Amino acid sequence: MTSPRTGIVSALQQELAAVLALMPDERRRRVAGRDFWAGHWHGHEVVAVLSRIGKVAAATTATALIERFGVSQIIFTGAAGGLADGVQVGDMVLAGSFVQHDMDASPLFARHEVPLYGRARFDTDQALSARLAQAARAALADPARTLGAQAAAEFGLRAPRLHHGLIASGDRFVATTAESAALRRALPDALAVEMEGAAVAQVCHDYGVPFAALRTISDRADDAAHVDFVRFIDRVASRYSAAVLEAFFHAP
Repeated sequence: MTSPRTGIVSALQQELAAVLALMPDERRRRVAGRDFWAGHWHGHEVVAVLSRIGKVAAATTATALIERFGVSQIIFTGAAGGLADGVQVGDMVLAGSFVQHDMDASPLFARHEVPLYGRARFDTDQALSARLAQAARAALADPARTLGAQAAAEFGLRAPRLHHGLIASGDRFVATTAESAALRRALPDALAVEMEGAAVAQVCHDYGVPFAALRTISDRADDAAHVDFVRFIDRVASRYSAAVLEAFFHAP
C-alpha cells in the first residue's frame, strides 16, 4: 500500500527553508507564481510550498497542491499569536477547527458564518491531527535539544505546552492589546490567531482532503507582538516546524 502524498505548507520563507533542508531530493516546479518543491522525506512523498501571507494566497496554494500535485493530505506549520489565557510564547497550538474572525455577512448570515456553507467553523482531520500531536509532543519534550540551549534560554522556553482547539484566521496582523481583547470577546474559545489556516481548512473541506495545522506561538497578539518576531521565527518557530515534521515522517 502506497503512502499518501503530503502537502507541507509554510507561511514564511524561514519555515520553508528549514523544511527543505531536510528533503534530500527536492525538485522545483513553478505553478501559480509559486515554487513547489516535490521530493521525499523518510520515503514519504511530499510537496512543500510557501503559501505567502493571507487567506487568498493560502487558498490558492492549497488548491494548487490538490489540483496540480494530487496531494491526499495537507499539513500547515508556522507561527501564530496567542489569545487564550495560558497560551504562551513558545507553546504550540494544534488546530481542532478554524474560523474566519473577519467574516461578517450579517444580517443575511450570522457573524463568522461562511455564506452558503451553513457553518462558521471548519474542522481539521482527527486522525492526521493525532499523528501531528504525537510528533509535536516529541519536539516540545526537550526545547534545549530541539532548538539548541542558547535559543531555548534566550526565549525562556522551559516547559512549553501543546494546546488543542479553535484557531481564528483573518487578513490582518493582530498586534494591539485592544484588537486581541476584541477577538477574545467575539470568540472566547479561540486559542490563537493567524492569517491563513481557515482558508486552507475551507479548501480542504471542499475537496474532502484531510488537513491538520500546528502553530507555534510567537507572541501574545498584543502591543508587543512585533518585538523580536523575525528572530523568533528564525530561532524557534522554523526549528520547531522542522523537528515536528521530522518526527511525523520518521514515525512508522
